[in-house]
Amino acid sequence: MRKKIIEFVINRLIFLSGITVIIFVSLIFVLLLIEGVSFFRIVSLKDFVLGIHWYPISDPPQFGILPLILGSLFVTVGATLISIPIGISSALFISEVAPNWARDILKSGIELLAAIPSVVIGFVGMVTLVPYVKTVFNLPTGLTALSGSIMLAFMAMPTIVSIAEDAITAVPWQYREGALALGATRWQTMYRIVIPAAYPGIIAAIMLGIGRVIGETMCVMMITGNSAALPHTFFQPVRTMTATIAAEMGEAVHGSDHYHALFAIGLVLFIITFFINFIADVFLHRVKR
Repeated sequence: MRKKIIEFVINRLIFLSGITVIIFVSLIFVLLLIEGVSFFRIVSLKDFVLGIHWYPISDPPQFGILPLILGSLFVTVGATLISIPIGISSALFISEVAPNWARDILKSGIELLAAIPSVVIGFVGMVTLVPYVKTVFNLPTGLTALSGSIMLAFMAMPTIVSIAEDAITAVPWQYREGALALGATRWQTMYRIVIPAAYPGIIAAIMLGIGRVIGETMCVMMITGNSAALPHTFFQPVRTMTATIAAEMGEAVHGSDHYHALFAIGLVLFIITFFINFIADVFLHRVKR
């Protein structure tokens, strides 16, 4: 009887926690919708999303966020291309190759990296990476999308490695033993058996890493140049949507067009993030089936 009561209470608490999260996310969306949609009475959605000039305090003001969208896209894609191969390879090394005594040390060290504040990572990037990028590529400034991509990849990798390693470790050892018994090499076992079996967890790790990259603010403000110009390469300064909101919200007059435009940026960012997670969830369920 006591166990049934405890189980009932725990189930109710989990249910309430899930409902609370849904309510909070819905309230955030409603707030962004109320504050952001009113802006589109002044500027059309097409001009807002496809406009190439972001001059919110000029006369007349111009509210085009295409440079901000492309800036976010550049650093996200760059960080993803760097962090995914290194992160998955590191997870495979820790779970499949590293000796037993080294696994706990490596796993703890990687999880410790995730606790480093983003402002510290941004500061380290400014001092070390930015001058290096400037010198190596002979650029006017090292504050570029490439610098932001590298540092954001460094921030995303602990999440990817930790979750992917858990997913790979959760694959039953019978799978590995069966493959080895049939004559597969260690690499063939990892590539053909372990990775497909752990694929849902690996996809989840990748999506959480991408989510960390998209939502990052302080680091990209410090090392990407914060320039709201239309980027064409990774060697140009960029500004992301999150950095724009963080940099300008404190200076925008409450209730002004600039104020509502920042909420509209937040709404666009929310929708983009929602669709990325939705596509990942659909893909994840297909993989499971």
